[in-house]
Amino acid sequence: MVAMKGTIDHTTPFFLAGFRLVPAGLLVLLWAALKGRRGPDSWRAWGWIGLFAIVDGTLFQGFLAQGLQRTGAGLGSVMIDSQPLAVALLALWLFGEHIGWIGWVGLLVGVAGISCLGLPEAFFQGAIDWQHLDVLGALFDNGQWLMLLAALSMAVGTVISRYVSRHVDSVVATGWHMVIGGIPLLLLSAQGETNQWQMMGGQDWLALGYATIFGSAIAYGLFFQAAATGSLTSLSALTFLTPVFALLFGNLFLGETLDALQTGGVCLTLVSIYLINQRDVLSGAAALEAEKLPKPVEAPVER
Repeated sequence: MVAMKGTIDHTTPFFLAGFRLVPAGLLVLLWAALKGRRGPDSWRAWGWIGLFAIVDGTLFQGFLAQGLQRTGAGLGSVMIDSQPLAVALLALWLFGEHIGWIGWVGLLVGVAGISCLGLPEAFFQGAIDWQHLDVLGALFDNGQWLMLLAALSMAVGTVISRYVSRHVDSVVATGWHMVIGGIPLLLLSAQGETNQWQMMGGQDWLALGYATIFGSAIAYGLFFQAAATGSLTSLSALTFLTPVFALLFGNLFLGETLDALQTGGVCLTLVSIYLINQRDVLSGAAALEAEKLPKPVEAPVER
């Protein structure tokens, strides 16, 4: 996230998103071919890969790159890593994964945190003129909302990957979805953007290479390989530390700062992600403590 934010000032968002996906996808496909992984062999498999590519490739990376232009890397990372909230609901609905009361508390805390991050301070002060507000324009001019749309796209893509893995090897599907999903972004860049790489220096290319290899090829391959078989909600716990490091590096390298409302939103979002992904551990600990409590002694019944 910090690598992309540092580079985006010298390039264009759609070029950055597409260049991050297509080479990474080719690297994953090359690795899969060397390992003899099974490729798609039916129209149904290609259909699922295409849907996966549009949602998790084109939409996620497109919203991410556009959102990064309008928000900081640390704040943007918190918005992206709120996707376990959506994953938990989708996993409950589609796969019957357990949430529990601690998980529901985490979801409510997350809604409060995202509201602090995405809504302007004037909203909480009652100072918004709703009659003259361009709602749609305000949403898409606000980087936090674009990052929220990116998070929702990633959450839906995570769920779709479970269905994709039923028809094709998950690593192969990951590679193809990055290649197919990145092509529309490069086409959008070619049609509507200029000076995509003319202003980029050596450090920018290194940062983009890092984001492509480590942030896309390796991270995507490992993530969706685990998503094919493991608990989707529990897997999202891996994203818990991401915003912490992004906020730290955004402050150290990019000089980003948060206002009081956004700081509160960050804290609430992190607490919510922790509660959701550690709900089973916390529920077990609460049950264990309840068992240790002294039980009331019943008075003998006189006959």
